[in-house]
Amino acid sequence: MTDKNDTAGIIAPPPLIFISALASGYFLSRIYPLGHLPGLFAQVLAYPLFLAGVLCAVAALLVMRRARTPVDPYESTTALVIAGPYCFTRNPLYLSLTAFYIGSALLLNALWALVLLPLVLIVMVRGVIAREERYLEQKFGAAYQDYKAKVRRWL
Repeated sequence: MTDKNDTAGIIAPPPLIFISALASGYFLSRIYPLGHLPGLFAQVLAYPLFLAGVLCAVAALLVMRRARTPVDPYESTTALVIAGPYCFTRNPLYLSLTAFYIGSALLLNALWALVLLPLVLIVMVRGVIAREERYLEQKFGAAYQDYKAKVRRWL
């Protein structure tokens, strides 16, 4: 059983934040279109984003599994993960979600979703990432502060 006090206290599951904004952007684009992206242009950008997102997510999930710490932000973190993609970014899973989001918006020709992306990132930084960082700092102290000083939040 997880101690509710031993979590970051995020405002919502990160995938839900991204999916909600993507769906809203998709529907807004159907009701009030902002324009149309050429299909080939969208595909040339979208597919590499999807691939990069998948590779980054898989690598991050494997490292977390090896460290035996939960991926679910509503569970207590048991280890500070600083290997694999965590050497380059403190948030590889959120970076992956961002890549999937952009790729999906391009393929769906949902330009409103791209307009909403800065709002999504603000919500992620303030409602998820900042809370997780405070939690990890309290839980792991100097080890997390050292990691935070060496590795950027995004890239």
